Amino acid sequence: MDPANTGDARGGAPDSHPAHAPRTTAPPTTAPRATAPAPALLAAPDLPARFPADAHRILAALVRDGAALGWVDPPSPAEVAALLDDVHAAARAGDAALRAAYDGDRLLGVGYWLRYARPTHRPHADLEKLAVAADAHGRGVGRALAAALVADARAAGIEVLTLDARGDNDSALGLYRSLGFTEYGRLPGFVAVGERRYDKVFCMLDLRARPARQ
Repeated sequence: MDPANTGDARGGAPDSHPAHAPRTTAPPTTAPRATAPAPALLAAPDLPARFPADAHRILAALVRDGAALGWVDPPSPAEVAALLDDVHAAARAGDAALRAAYDGDRLLGVGYWLRYARPTHRPHADLEKLAVAADAHGRGVGRALAAALVADARAAGIEVLTLDARGDNDSALGLYRSLGFTEYGRLPGFVAVGERRYDKVFCMLDLRARPARQ
């Protein structure tokens, strides 16, 4: 995978500034900090019919702006629709989880993991993509999606959840570390984008239950 790859893995609180009341006979007061509503997290098969088209708009725009999502050029609508069809089919078979974040009817982000196909790797899954619309960065959407996908992996009995990210994607790597992922290796200069080269960073989250300490 090449997640965020995550168009947004920044997460965190929304950027807002406190408003100050005018001075009267009392000292100035500070209004409560405004916060954006938490996104609604939908899972397959409860996604609207327009989901593939909305996901394409987000993914294509992010790739056009240089996001590390596994494409050099923006994907076509048909390419994204085919990809999501495959993920839907895998989810129906219990081999994937697909999540989408919405603000009302507006898609903010999408992410999914897929179980490994190799028989010896079947207990494990790979977080393949996590992408958030550029205008929704800073609202914690990436964190909400990633946390939901980790919870889905636990519920599905996944033992180890892996991912890889481009080495310059500091915000994504920071998010994954905060969720318990650890780096287990990297390939220096492995990702080629034109003449530029980036490390490929491999991370894992071990979900296996550990024995209680005696």
